[in-house]
This record gives sequence, structure tokens and C-alpha cells, in this order.
Amino acid sequence: MRRPDQGDDRPTSDDRRTSGFRQDFDARARAARNDFEAQIRQRRAEFGARNEALTARTGRNLPAAIAIALAFAVVMLGSLLLYTPSFMVVAAFLLGLGVYELASAMRFAGRDVPRIPSVAVAIATVPAAFLGGQIWALFTLLGGVVFISLWRLVEVAVSRTKPPAASVARDLTNGLFVQAYVTLLGACVVLLSAQEQGQLWVVGFILVVVAVDTGAYATGINLGKHPMAPRISPKKTWEGFGGSVGASIVVGILVTWLMLGLPWWTGIILGVLISGSATLGDLTESMIKRDLGIKDISSFLPGHGGLLDRIDSILPSAAIAYLMYLVVNH
Repeated sequence: MRRPDQGDDRPTSDDRRTSGFRQDFDARARAARNDFEAQIRQRRAEFGARNEALTARTGRNLPAAIAIALAFAVVMLGSLLLYTPSFMVVAAFLLGLGVYELASAMRFAGRDVPRIPSVAVAIATVPAAFLGGQIWALFTLLGGVVFISLWRLVEVAVSRTKPPAASVARDLTNGLFVQAYVTLLGACVVLLSAQEQGQLWVVGFILVVVAVDTGAYATGINLGKHPMAPRISPKKTWEGFGGSVGASIVVGILVTWLMLGLPWWTGIILGVLISGSATLGDLTESMIKRDLGIKDISSFLPGHGGLLDRIDSILPSAAIAYLMYLVVNH
């Protein structure tokens, strides 16, 4: 028999009821969690499938592309609007990396463009343009081309295996092209940023370039049927080009009127010119990649390919914006 001072360890009906409630609650919680995890996995699978389909259709990983574009926008806007001289650091990094990517792609294709002097010239041109203006930028660039050419000739002279003269000439012309395409056009951005209200012009013309890209993308992906240059860029259509022109004109009017204080009709001119230069820049880079036999200049940026793949529209548009600034202000 159990002594009176000993407690009864057998579960009571209340204990059994509480235990049953707890087990039922735990079972429901596990079921809810499993259902939630299953829904998350399904949503991820659906998102992945949509992203893969969109990537196959557009040729880029759109979420990654948007995230990187926003990051670049924050850095560029911060340097331009908060303390404009700091933009030299951003520009030097972008131009140096762009030159390195293109020179590396050319070397991969068997064209020996010296990378170290090419990058050094691109970086040196930035402060020359910002602090010294057009003349200093031009002399730095011309001196840099001579430096790059001499570097390559010295490489050939000390090499045990002498390449054919035609190959050396091709290397020299390709080194010149890298500087003309990236450094010279990129210097126009730096020259523009150093002018009075130049930082606003840089922000403005880049907004128009973004409008060109966005308008072409939105219109092309939904309405595009007629290829614009199928041998160069199969995904570019005339419908997309029409959308890019319309979007660039709208943004151009807003930029010139609200940001730059110019007559609204100058925005039409800016929009039309930038839509043409941005499209030409995109096609030019596509021709370069086709000539080199590559899909992207590099894989530096997820969803974008290389840096040069993303600033190809900005480079020629910078020259247009700088020339228009000179015309408007002189």
C-alpha cells in the first residue's frame, strides 16, 4: 500500500488532457511548418523557372543585373553630387577595369595588347581630364598610346620567338583601339563632370541612357519581331529601338527642363541623339565580341557579364552629351 505521505504519481485526467492538447498543438505546428516550407520551395522553384526563362529570352540574369545597376548608381550619384572631385576615383576604377577587360579579351583571342600600360594610361587620363581639361587629357592619351606601342615593341624585341610583322602591327592597332574606345570616350564623362553644373549633365545623360535601355528592353521583349541587326545582335529589334527613342525623348525633356534649366525642346534633341549613340555603342560592343569570338567581355559582374558590357551605351553617349554641353554653353 502507498503511504499517506507519498504523492500519487499517476497522471490525472487533467494531465492527460493537457498532454493531448500539447501533442495536438505540436502536430499542427509541424504540419503548418512543413506546409510553409513546401510553399517556399515551390515559390523558389517557380521563381527560378521564370528567371531561367527570362534569362534565356533576354540574355541576362535580370535580378542580379538590377541589383548591380542600383549599386553602381548609388556610388556614382554619391561621388558626383556629394563631392564631385571624388568622382575621379570612381571614373579611374571604371575606365581602368574596362580597359583591362577589353585588353584581356583581346589577348585571349591572340592579340597581345599590353595590359599594364593600357590600364595605367586609362587611370592617368582621368585626373588629366578633370584637372587639366581637354588639352591635358589629349596629350596624356596620345603619350599613353606611344608608351603602349613602345612597350609592345620592347616585348617583341626581347622575345625569343619573334611574331610575324603583321601580328605585331595588329597588336599595335588593337592597343590604339582600346584607348580610343574606352579611355577617350570615358574621358568625355570626366571632362563633363568638371564643368559648371557638369555633374548634373552627367547624371542627366546617364538617366537618358537608362531610359534607352529600359525602353528597348520593355518594348523589345513584348513587341519585338523584326531584328535590327541579326548578324551582330540577334535580340535587338526595330520595335525595341522605337521604344528606346520614345523613352529617351520623354526622359530627355524632363532632364533638360527640370534638372538642367534648358528649353524643353532641347530634351528632344538630347533624347534622339542619345538613343542613337547608345544603340550604336551596344552594336559596336556586340561586333567586338563577335570579332573576338566571345559571349561576354568578362564574367566580372553577375548578370551583366563584364563591366564593359554594361557601359557600352554610356561611352559614346558621353561624347554626345559633352559636345551638346559645349554647344549649349558657348
